[in-house]
Amino acid sequence: MADIGSSTIIGLVVVSLIVIFTIVRITRKISREGALLTETDREKLGMQLKNLKKTWKVFRSNRLGFTGFIVLAIFVVMAIFAPWLSTVPNPDHYTNFEENRFVDGVAVLLNPLPPSLTPSSYTGLIHPFGTDYKGEDVYSDVVYGTRASLMVGFIATFISIGMGAVIGLAAGYFGRVADEILMRLTDFFLVLPWFPLMIVLMTVLDQKFIYVILVIGITSWPSTARIVRSQVLTLKERQFIERAKAIGASDRHIIGKHILPNTMPLIFANTVLLIAIAIFSEAFLDFFGLGDPSVISWGSMLESAYSNGAVAQGAWWWIIPPGAAIIILILAFSLVGNALDDVLNPKLRRR
Repeated sequence: MADIGSSTIIGLVVVSLIVIFTIVRITRKISREGALLTETDREKLGMQLKNLKKTWKVFRSNRLGFTGFIVLAIFVVMAIFAPWLSTVPNPDHYTNFEENRFVDGVAVLLNPLPPSLTPSSYTGLIHPFGTDYKGEDVYSDVVYGTRASLMVGFIATFISIGMGAVIGLAAGYFGRVADEILMRLTDFFLVLPWFPLMIVLMTVLDQKFIYVILVIGITSWPSTARIVRSQVLTLKERQFIERAKAIGASDRHIIGKHILPNTMPLIFANTVLLIAIAIFSEAFLDFFGLGDPSVISWGSMLESAYSNGAVAQGAWWWIIPPGAAIIILILAFSLVGNALDDVLNPKLRRR
């Protein structure tokens, strides 16, 4: 598989930050309370587990949402075990390409090759989804392309949700000048067509996988900011917030202990839907030749098929698998997101 070192670095940085944050929180809790879990914490944990079981039961009752969850699990397994599920360990390495062969000047094997379960006489490999114009195995590319799509979906959404949540919390809670400035900034990004904006940014920046992730992340936060702000505006008028202010609780304490936890279900449900948008955005950029050419992705496969006349040649096996993978993955995330919205918002739940 192609080297995606920049994306791997991003993933390691994100994981490292989460680990460091967790260690700091645990250390502070032990030093403050003398134990990792107090009796009160155990009771809260028990209630949370009980609520989680109840939520899972309600989620499973939503057939479409649970079906989407199963499909997502399959794609995650594909991404993790790609070297074992693919027919070619390194599908983009030239040694695994099927070469065009001629006998007396007549083509007897010419790429793109149609699907076949018969081992090739040249490489000894099977090509269940055929090959592309270079002789690259399409099935293996589809399997490995899952990694790029999921990585972009999760990391870019993490960036987007982080920016949107911070801006929405600050605007909704502090109000006045902060709200005016932050919401005008949000409106500015909402008015801008986000696809053309991504194209401009990727044209200016280098075509690296890390920039694809960053561009998608920093152009998709406004909707989260708006949603979080509207929720905060209703929460900060509740009686428990007024009581916390009356006893002298700081803004940091109120936001961290009361406001943020009550907005998390909404943020979580929106996150799943944003992942689908991020995956589509990545495929969009790759299709227009603005992605990283060294990374195997479904969008780059479609771009290659379009540029090399797959439609004119009738090479449907080169077009349908990556296109179907994009549609199915986005649909799965959308189904899960809608199901979570029903689960986490009782007013929307079907009775």
